[in-house]
Formats: sequence, C-alpha cells, structure tokens
Amino acid sequence: MKLPIHNILIVLLLLPLTVIAAQDETIAGFSAARLTVLDQAIQAEVDAGNIAGIVVAVARHGEVVHNKAYGFADRENRQPMTTDKLFRLYSMTKPITSVALLTLYEQGLFQLTDPLDMYIPQLSDLKVFAGYDSSGNMLLEAPKRKPTIQDAFRHTAGLSGGLGNHAVDAIYREHGLLMFQLDSLSQEIEQLAKVPLRYQPGEEWVYGLNHDIQAYLVEVLSGMPFNEYLKQVIFEPLGMNDTMFGVPRNRAKDFARVYQPNGDGGLQPEAEDGYARFTDHHFATLSLSSSTGDYLKFARMLLGGGELDGVRILGRKTVDMMSQNHLPETIPSINNGTGPSATGYGLGVSVTLDAAKAGNMDSPGSFGWSGAATTTFRVDPLEDMTYVINAQTFPGNQAILNKVQTLIYQSLVE
Repeated sequence: MKLPIHNILIVLLLLPLTVIAAQDETIAGFSAARLTVLDQAIQAEVDAGNIAGIVVAVARHGEVVHNKAYGFADRENRQPMTTDKLFRLYSMTKPITSVALLTLYEQGLFQLTDPLDMYIPQLSDLKVFAGYDSSGNMLLEAPKRKPTIQDAFRHTAGLSGGLGNHAVDAIYREHGLLMFQLDSLSQEIEQLAKVPLRYQPGEEWVYGLNHDIQAYLVEVLSGMPFNEYLKQVIFEPLGMNDTMFGVPRNRAKDFARVYQPNGDGGLQPEAEDGYARFTDHHFATLSLSSSTGDYLKFARMLLGGGELDGVRILGRKTVDMMSQNHLPETIPSINNGTGPSATGYGLGVSVTLDAAKAGNMDSPGSFGWSGAATTTFRVDPLEDMTYVINAQTFPGNQAILNKVQTLIYQSLVE
C-alpha cells in the first residue's frame, strides 16, 4: 500500500529530528549533544584570545559528567591546558576556611553568636570609624554591639579589605593590612586591633578580611597551625593531594600561567608570580592553590551533605546551615543596594536567592564562591549538581564565568 504524498513529506521532515534524538545520549541528565555546544563555545573564546585556557568540571548524581581542558596552560610555549593543571585559587580559599572552622563548631567549641573577643582578646577594644572633625582628626565611636563569629563568617563584622577608596581602607594600607605585605595571621590580628571598624557590626555587608579572623580562630580553637589543620582535617581525608599553599617550587611546572589584559584587547602573561609568597605565608583571604579535580572533591563533599565516598567532613545539618542566607533583614543582598536582591551570603559562601534577578540560569539555594583569577565553583542542591571552572585570567573575567555557567545549565535536560 502506497502512502499519500503528504504523509511521505511529513515522515521526511521528521526524519532528521528522529535521527538527532536517537543519537543524543544523556549522562546523569546532561545531553551529550548539548555538551558539545559548551565545548564549541569555550573553544571559540580561546580562539578569540579572550582566555588562554580553561578547565570545566561538572558532577551530578554522584557522577563526574564533564571534565575537560581547553586552550593552553602556557600559550606562548604552546603548552596545552590539561585537567590536572594547578590554579591559584585566590578567594576560593575562603569556603575551605569556613568548612575548617565549622568542623570545630561541630565539636561544641563555640557558638555563632559568641563575640570575637571571647577567643581573640586583642579585639576587645575595637572602635567604629565616624569620619573626621573640622581639624582633620579621626572621629571614633563605640560599637553598638560586639562583632560575632557569625559576623566574621558573613562579612558583617565591620572589617574592610584595604583595597577600596574608603577612608578606613587607607588606614588599613598605612598599617600594612594587605595580603601581599602581611607575614602571618598573628601579625594581621595585632594590626586589626589597632585600626577602626569601617561600620557598625551587622549593619553592612563589606567584603573584607573576615576569613583571616576565621583562620586565626581555627588556630586558637584547635591548637594547630592553620595549614596543618586544613591538611589533616580536609585535604588528606578527601584525597585532595594537589591542594597546597602558594606555588611551591617543586610544583611550579604544574601550574597554569596567569594572564592579564595587555591594553589592546588581548592578554599577556603575568610578569611576576606574586602568589608564590603564600607558599610560606598562610592566610584565608587567599593563598591556596589546587587542581580542578581536587576542588571538585571539596564541592562534591558539600553537595553530599558533608560526605564524599564514605568520608565525612561535616554533618548534613551543618552544610544546610552553611548554605542558608545569614544576612540580616536590613541587608537584602551582597549588592548593598547597588543591584537586585538576588544573592545572599551564608557561612563563607554566597547563596542564590532569586535566579531570575541574578540574570542567569541557576537555582534558588545554590551556593559557592569565586576567585580573583577567574575561578569559581557552585553547588546546586536542587539539581544535585556541582561544577568548578578554572581559567587563570587576572583580574577575574566574570563574563566568561557567566557564559560557561549558562552553557552548563543549557546542557541539562533531565
């Protein structure tokens, strides 16, 4: 029996779609065909010179579904990027520090509402900056309440960062409160005790040196050096063998090169690797380096409610608490009124409150943080997914990170 001509045409029109559908496999809910779109788009960024190289790793439902390197670790010497290359994490040191302090919280050694000076007496006489009088003398006022450990977790303790244009930033610089000048956490604490708070505790969100307070608390509460505590409690149990401080000489060849804008729309290699100083100077604001695979282990541990492959670092409820928005109602987001109230802050991580307001594909409740050299990670409990993106471009190329995030989520079909 012959089919009517219009039926034959319909079959022919549908045939390509049927073939594509048959060929498209899924891996833990990710479309293999759509992941090739991610590959092509990232390669186009490399070809355009917007990044030298990048590694993208994605895990879902307990499975690593994507782990690929693109471009070059050293473009000038044509050294390809590989998935085991090491990256300077910069501020992605912060969430690891918070997890370390939370392991001590789980031992009942402190409460979030405890004032900092209960454990760090050097901070017992802090004052708040209130401007200058007509003669140019600094005005100080008493804090309305003492900064707490929770404030140190969520960047509301009153600290500044020393890099901005605020008057207190200038005071920080005068006291050597900059990461590339400080020698130790104890020195930093001594100097922080001598400078005023930038604002009343709990009244603003300001990205400052709060995580170094956390690292110092780790030392005080554990009786161990910060670096040793991380090694024994987090890195060794999770098998994070490629996570370290700074750029050790014996591992320098394993690092991706850092690139910076050259002023003509392109990139040039960083002239000097200042990050190497953190091999011997251990801080929490920044200083760790890691491979993409190692950091993915850390992220998967958080996605697993504190456990990975039978190794438990935190309890499930601790991770739940860590990933909630801890900002007070008077601080609607980390934008401090300069943008949409899309992103809150938990205990050492940002938390997505409204994906639509954030302007990219995401899920409410996802959490993570980024680093200054175009590195980021995100944990999405709603999708049972986590990803790590590493590209050594300084300062951070947020446009690239946003684009890769979109490309990851568009690949998700189940």
